[in-house]
Amino acid sequence: MINTENLKSGLAHFRGSLPFDHCIIDDFFDEQAANLLSGEFPDYDSDEWFFYNNQIEHKKALNSWEKFPKATYQAFTLLQSSAVTDLLEEAIGEKVYVDHGLNGGGWHIHGTGGNLNPHLDYSIHPKMELERVLNIIVYLSPELKPEHGGHLGLWAHDDERSAPGELIKEVEPRFNRAIIFNTTQNSWHGMSRMLNVPDGIYRKSVAIYYMREPAKGADQRGRALFAPRVEQQHDEAVLETIRLRSNVATSSNVYRV
Repeated sequence: MINTENLKSGLAHFRGSLPFDHCIIDDFFDEQAANLLSGEFPDYDSDEWFFYNNQIEHKKALNSWEKFPKATYQAFTLLQSSAVTDLLEEAIGEKVYVDHGLNGGGWHIHGTGGNLNPHLDYSIHPKMELERVLNIIVYLSPELKPEHGGHLGLWAHDDERSAPGELIKEVEPRFNRAIIFNTTQNSWHGMSRMLNVPDGIYRKSVAIYYMREPAKGADQRGRALFAPRVEQQHDEAVLETIRLRSNVATSSNVYRV
């Protein structure tokens, strides 16, 4: 199902990439599997989705194993197997742990108006108490074209402001393209181009995260920390949403506003 040679080749270029360790892998799944996975997503209007809908994020997600059809179930099982984790461990030089609950992962989908402001992912898993260290995201929309947007941006870290700085790279969400990146290196990422798609076309992806033993001085962030876009920097409502969204005790109050 996974093109292992492509994965190995991509990971060989993982360390030292800018603005943080990452690699991009095209044809991540074999063609038949990629098409099956794309076709198994629920309809965008399905009530099954959890909808994040506020000024800093507009996406739908679902991570319930019992909802996954056969190919999707098999794909997430394989992504948690030693066939993959052994290669990830070799790439980063340390032990990684899988999250069988797919906290924050699973299916993701964006339609027109889809948005994901630059952000840092949660650092400490809410139940495993391990530090999140790697993301794998695989894009699965064969109809998506470059002009539709939805590119993933990778930003440098501005030490002075403790905020995203220069946009270093944009990753087109090309069908069956994966990105693997380290989440512990002030790894600001998000949607750098707003999504504008015709009816019936969506930005679909599967996402899975890997953990490690917490590093000394690891950030204790329990929720994603978002940054305002340039035009939002003085918008008090947006800044308050960000403040509430980043706090474990208040985040659920602003998932949908």
